Amino acid sequence: MVQHINSNEIKPEMMDTQEEKLRKSLLIFAAAFMTFAVMFWLAIYWMMGLNFSSNVPLGYQAISVASLVYYMRTRNFEVLRFIQLTLFLFAPFIMQWSIGSSVTSSGVALWALLAPIGALVVSGWRESIPWFIAYIVMTAVSGFFDYYLSTGATTGVPLNTIGIFFALNFAAMSSILYFLVRYFVIETEKIKTQLDQQHALLAEEQKKSERVLFNVLPSNIAERLKNNQGLIADGYADVTVMFADLVNFTQLTEQMSPEQMVGLLNTVFSGFDDLSEKYGLEKIKTIGDAYMVVGGLSRERPDYVEDMANMAIEMLDFVSRHPALVKRNLGIHIGIATGPVVAGVIGTKRFIYDLWGDTVNIASRLTDDAKSGHILTDKLTYNRLRFGYLFEPPNILNVKGKGEMTSYRMIGRIGHANEAAGGNVFHLPAAGNAPAAV
Repeated sequence: MVQHINSNEIKPEMMDTQEEKLRKSLLIFAAAFMTFAVMFWLAIYWMMGLNFSSNVPLGYQAISVASLVYYMRTRNFEVLRFIQLTLFLFAPFIMQWSIGSSVTSSGVALWALLAPIGALVVSGWRESIPWFIAYIVMTAVSGFFDYYLSTGATTGVPLNTIGIFFALNFAAMSSILYFLVRYFVIETEKIKTQLDQQHALLAEEQKKSERVLFNVLPSNIAERLKNNQGLIADGYADVTVMFADLVNFTQLTEQMSPEQMVGLLNTVFSGFDDLSEKYGLEKIKTIGDAYMVVGGLSRERPDYVEDMANMAIEMLDFVSRHPALVKRNLGIHIGIATGPVVAGVIGTKRFIYDLWGDTVNIASRLTDDAKSGHILTDKLTYNRLRFGYLFEPPNILNVKGKGEMTSYRMIGRIGHANEAAGGNVFHLPAAGNAPAAV
């Protein structure tokens, strides 16, 4: 029966928890032990020639077994628990009174202590209080009977027999309490170990989920989503947005297998991801073969416009030097714009963090108008960078929805100590060529 409880025990409406299975196992173990103990107790008395009425122990066994059968059929643990605890409490006292006093019965009423102890283990400390009070009351009543009603009574039980049964009762009761508590402690430790393992697995899964979340969203936005903040929408007065679009990629897709195409994109965008991490910029998304990144959302790096320019230069350098990209004659063209944007998280399934506003549209249009290997900026970005970078004279573009707009093509960088020795001007590479320092 204990093995059955520990296996696939199912209540009518819910699966048992480990704690509930443990409590059921303990109660059934105690009930089976008590049934066996009653039989053993009677057998010893009969073997010693001391015949008492067996009505009480036989009645106990009948009720106990009937309650167990009832439970196996109905799964009503509350009824089983009440019947068994009641038997634990009253049967020992009734057996004592049928024999005589607490002395002549060898302290058999001590077995009633199993009722409050059992309630403590299988129900909880609050539910055990009434059973403990009942045990104390029954013990007091039994003491009253012994004191006032058993004076001078003789039962014919020799003192040596009484002494033996005192020892047996104390030993048996102590044993069952010890094994119940031991079983409870062992199973509790098993449950704790399982919970610790599940907690460790849950923590690991949570870390994986957080890594995915932080890879998809900017760190500050991911933290706000973790804290269950509702709608996330922010306005930024000044950020720098860059789009980088691959050149000749559409034609290349017709010549490559799906694995080759995805592998090539992964090579390019993984390199760009490394650069965005290097300069503390936020990758927003990839759109087909286009890459979008923004600086200035967190304000942790005040020189985000320069960071964006340096990243754009290194992106050109990366594409012009990487063997796999050179082999495919792949190029990029880049547009950078600075200004206000609106940013937020949209959707509830596969949600994305995105930017909206004229600044985004301008950066996208500049990318479209840039040639392979070129970096085009708007006027505001140019004004921020003109003292540290080289630009061609301004060019007028006709932007849909905005009319004419001035753009500037970046052609180099000035005064960086990490450039090649012998010069302080770094020129951007021409399409398909490596950069040069003069």
